[in-house]
Amino acid sequence: MGTLAFNRQAKRDYEILKTYEAGMVLRGYEVKSVKSGQINLKGSYVVIKKIDKDKLPTPFLVKAHIPIYKPAGQKDEYDSYRDRQLLLNKGEINQLIGKSQEAGLTLIPLKVYTKHNLLKLEIAVGRGKKKVDKREDIKKRDLDRRINALKKRRF
Repeated sequence: MGTLAFNRQAKRDYEILKTYEAGMVLRGYEVKSVKSGQINLKGSYVVIKKIDKDKLPTPFLVKAHIPIYKPAGQKDEYDSYRDRQLLLNKGEINQLIGKSQEAGLTLIPLKVYTKHNLLKLEIAVGRGKKKVDKREDIKKRDLDRRINALKKRRF
């Protein structure tokens, strides 16, 4: 599994409650662009939209930036920030619908990686952290670093 992109801000700004693995519907030149590391998840999120009245609502990745693959040439009317459909099974979609309707919970992308030559997106259900929580995380991380440094020095 090769990781292609991380959303570094996600773990800092959100408390991660549960993660899911989703496939992405991409065009050929977008796949090449992503596999060459040309994707930015900063500021992106997942939203669930109902496309047809008869069908199940579908999750979409919104505001993820995938620039055009340079060797493919210019494509007319290519939107690098377009909404991209995510592929999940029915049970996972129903869970995400329930979680997204709860107050204070958000669906956020964590990372893009390859698995068996396919592109996968790890999405998470997260609760936004307050400033106080972020400070506590920083204090805890600093304390852990000091403890590990003392352990290394003694032995």
